[in-house]
Amino acid sequence: MPDDSPGSGRPRLAVAVLCFGGLAASLTQTLVIPIQAELPDLLHTSAANAAWVVTVTLLAAAVSMPVAGRLADLFGKQRVLVSTSAILVVGSLVCALSDTLAPLLVGRALQGMAMGFIPVGISLMREITPPHLTATAVAAMSATLGVGGAIGLPLSAWIVDAGSWHDLFWVATGLAAAVTALTWFVVPHVHDAQPGRLDVVGGLGLAVGLVSLLVGISKATTWGWGDARTWAAIVAGIAVLLVWGAYELRQDDPLVDLRTTAQVPVLMTNVAAVAIGFGMMAQAVVVPQLLEMPIATGYGLGQTILEAGLWMAPGGLMMMLFAPVSSRLIRTIGAKVTLMIGGTVLGAGYLVAFFLMDAPWQLLVASCIASAGVGIGYAAMPTLILDAVPMREAASAVGLNALMRSVGTTLAAAVMGTILTGGTMALAPGVEVPTMGAFQLCFVAGAVAAFAGVALAAAIPRRTVDRPAPAQREVRTAA
Repeated sequence: MPDDSPGSGRPRLAVAVLCFGGLAASLTQTLVIPIQAELPDLLHTSAANAAWVVTVTLLAAAVSMPVAGRLADLFGKQRVLVSTSAILVVGSLVCALSDTLAPLLVGRALQGMAMGFIPVGISLMREITPPHLTATAVAAMSATLGVGGAIGLPLSAWIVDAGSWHDLFWVATGLAAAVTALTWFVVPHVHDAQPGRLDVVGGLGLAVGLVSLLVGISKATTWGWGDARTWAAIVAGIAVLLVWGAYELRQDDPLVDLRTTAQVPVLMTNVAAVAIGFGMMAQAVVVPQLLEMPIATGYGLGQTILEAGLWMAPGGLMMMLFAPVSSRLIRTIGAKVTLMIGGTVLGAGYLVAFFLMDAPWQLLVASCIASAGVGIGYAAMPTLILDAVPMREAASAVGLNALMRSVGTTLAAAVMGTILTGGTMALAPGVEVPTMGAFQLCFVAGAVAAFAGVALAAAIPRRTVDRPAPAQREVRTAA
């Protein structure tokens, strides 16, 4: 019988499987970007309706991460990991078989729900790894949030060039099936289920509030910040979330323990997550557009979608390469200072981009610097959360932190879109494109968000919670 105890070779294999699963889940977020402009024709619908193919995945991911975390705390993390990866299989298969908008939206929503795999996988790391490996494992799993999205763009562009758009989802189906099988057979099932009940009403309230808020933010560029629909959705979302918070505080077994969340170490880490998430997404939105701008603009670099994706891909790999660097920093100087370093490096990447945007290789350098900062910062945040909450709430707390990063990325996409559409020039009759100054303002906004994250991280007090060592936990392979 294989040795499943922490510190053996088995945990390393389990960590590799979890990281692979995180990559597969996050990769689906950018799968449709290369064909986004073609979706109205492919699905026989309007451009406004086709935009929901991207938005629905974002919304489903935001709701699923805290809910998956709570389910993992109640029923066991490995079981939820298998379930979320199976949902990814179903969602990808539905998309692969779709030719119209409605079924594709269903499949994309299911793909978004699978993003719960990442925070649950992160929270499991401390239970299946020896202490010397934990920080590196958490860092590597955290990096998959950015790596999957970064490599998804060139990969999907290449697949579409080589075949049909349906092939994108057949590839995703195969990856998801492999993740499901590997998670079932390789990832150990720790006896970590906690007594309690699932707060269904709280889950519904969180879903309604988040969806309304994020729809308002994500559609602000399309509808306009002055449109009544934008503010109606945002205000309604905030109102529902306030009512939801009051309800959760009265529950003995809430979906999200807001009292724990309100503790300063957790609260400040989550607020910092919004800023760092904003900083990560800003470059992911702006740099590809700048690379693809026509040379006739005077500043555009004239790259194809595939070429732009290839220029961006090293940034995603940089996040993974910096996982061991981040883990060493966490062990030697602490997660708080590591998060501050990550935010500083991220901000520095934007400053480099502000001054160096005349050639693709210059943006590659800036993107790699910013991505290194993201890799360092993303690894530190789950560690700060896990150090500040009881083990019984680990998965739900990490899920909430992932949600806050998602809020930051959604806000970044809306703000960057507003900046780019707010400063335009005429390229040809009827053709408006962003000015060079608009792109530079986006880089400034990204830098400000990153440095704001550093300031917020500085306010996080040091705190740890006593927890059982991994070696004291009973582990068995799931049957």
